[in-house]
Amino acid sequence: MAGNGRQSRRTFLKGATAAGVVGLAGCLGDDNGHTITIAGTSSGSASQAAGQALARGANEHSDELTVDVQETEGWTANLYEFDEGEFSTISVDNNSWAAALNEEEDFADEPVDDLPMQGFMFTSLEMHWVAMDGSGIESTADLRDGGYTIYPIEPGFGTRLLTEQLLREDGIWDENDINNEDTDDIPGAVEEGRVDALALYGSNGIELAGWCQEVDVRSDGQLYAIESDDQFVESIESMDGAAHVQQEPYGYEQDVQDELGLDEIDFWALQGQWAFGPDVHPDAVYEAARVAYDHHDTLRESDPTTLEYTPEVMTESIMPDVEVHPGMAEFLREHDAWDDDWTEGEADAE
Repeated sequence: MAGNGRQSRRTFLKGATAAGVVGLAGCLGDDNGHTITIAGTSSGSASQAAGQALARGANEHSDELTVDVQETEGWTANLYEFDEGEFSTISVDNNSWAAALNEEEDFADEPVDDLPMQGFMFTSLEMHWVAMDGSGIESTADLRDGGYTIYPIEPGFGTRLLTEQLLREDGIWDENDINNEDTDDIPGAVEEGRVDALALYGSNGIELAGWCQEVDVRSDGQLYAIESDDQFVESIESMDGAAHVQQEPYGYEQDVQDELGLDEIDFWALQGQWAFGPDVHPDAVYEAARVAYDHHDTLRESDPTTLEYTPEVMTESIMPDVEVHPGMAEFLREHDAWDDDWTEGEADAE
């Protein structure tokens, strides 16, 4: 069964107690600067990699900012964590954010009262289908016919929310058995042959997420990319929260194109950004943006998928109807990248 709002809302803090994170939830300031604690997602995820890279950049190039990253259950879950006061800085995708604003999907039964302000984009996640040898799957039309066990990413992930919406819209979801294992466990399920097809993703056309790399390794050469039929492509293009990308699969140790002789496959892409609460000091948000912009080469040494940041790239994820954190607004104005149609929010700390 699909993950529901209640499952997403539970507090999952891997490697830290809830009480410990509450103490770090906001942006702690002292004479030496500011500390922000980011709600990432699971180990090996794009958010974790990007957050750790930002932490390294701040450590090496800032006297004002310290960044700490915690593991959580995903982008959708992070919005509940923010609402409950566990974190004031979160990684989140625009599709989950829009669902929370409109009280849709997971948020229809359990809406949130408080939402963060926008910061800047840190990744574009590009999802796609792979199947296992012996499954007999050649295209998304086969998935629509059904009868398979499929993995549409872990419940609570923003990538899962978008993928689930897409599969329901396309008619794939109800025709198949859904595997809801954690990303930490799904490589074992692949190794044991307990899944027929998976939605995997990479970042920015560069590298697969860490858990997807583990799936690749532990599949022992049994993965191959499948075709998207016209109906599936139309489903991607009809979704507001997804971008349609056609390109070669990337990041695999094995040749996933060889089985069906594919040159390119179809991806559905999702943008993620850092988002900040009003108790995060504007100077801290400004400094995070400065470090990413001035020192993305350092960030890339930690996370090879780091974007080549420009102020314009940072704003690609901005939603016009959601407030931008004042620290980010200051940074964008200083770099002539502010759009007067956007709305600047307010911070408690000045």
